Amino acid sequence: MIGILAGRRFKLGMLVLWVLVLVVYGLVSFLIAQGVTQADRDPQEDHPSNYNLEFEDVEFPSRRGDLALSGWYLPGESPSPHLIFVHGIGSVRSGDNAVELAARMIELGYNVLMFDLRGHGSSAGDKVSGGYFERWDVLGAFDYLVDRGIAPDRTGLMGFSMGAATSIMAAAEEPRITAVAADSPFANASDLISREAARKTPIPAWLTPVFMPAAKLMAKGIYGIDIRELAPEEAVAGLGYPVLVIHGIADDRIPWKQGQRVASAAGAGSSIWLVPGVDHVDAFLTHPDEYVRRVSEYFGARFR
Repeated sequence: MIGILAGRRFKLGMLVLWVLVLVVYGLVSFLIAQGVTQADRDPQEDHPSNYNLEFEDVEFPSRRGDLALSGWYLPGESPSPHLIFVHGIGSVRSGDNAVELAARMIELGYNVLMFDLRGHGSSAGDKVSGGYFERWDVLGAFDYLVDRGIAPDRTGLMGFSMGAATSIMAAAEEPRITAVAADSPFANASDLISREAARKTPIPAWLTPVFMPAAKLMAKGIYGIDIRELAPEEAVAGLGYPVLVIHGIADDRIPWKQGQRVASAAGAGSSIWLVPGVDHVDAFLTHPDEYVRRVSEYFGARFR
């Protein structure tokens, strides 16, 4: 009798233990899924007036129509191509020296549209998605320029970090976009989400892969984000035109091999500039003249 009771207690104890393990596993997975949808809303780092640039405050909807996005329209020469700048996660339209780069491109005649992605800067929204929904924000910016009468085939995307990956995925949705320059893109979000989750949650990087299967299911079930679709290296293969990829070899947030994978999957004529000793999205800061030359040569070739 005592042995039977002991056996029942052991089984009950094991059941309780497994329930606790499942609860903890589910909770941690949820925290990871929730963590990767959150970004800091920081103030602008720079302003067009600091460069004596003419600008217009603009607002337009995401292509999905679910929220409003804020930006600056910076005119250059009216017949010249337009560039849409797309910032990275946790940044703003003026982050990473983007306004200075815009000023340099405007000097060359380009027109520039800079805007804050959802959940960033002055734009609406309180969740981010690693590019899954942000691609519709980029397409909303594209639609805004088309509504202004801008020729759609004279519009290119200039993306940074997550914005670079998002630009590629947005271009894959919109065949009228025919030029993309991607600074520090990721090739596949699944490769990096463990690292990003560790950066945004208390879960150590070495432990996060254990929780990723459930976290991905929760990201889709709760937030509608299919992480499997965040694969610029797959999207870029279908663009049908060359892209420019820029990546710092010392990038410790998105390793340079991710950018190399994107360039390798891109169409004929694509190129990659691997910059020695340069960290994440710091190529323009470190080599501004060469950066502008390479970017302007790429867009110049696309918009002859």
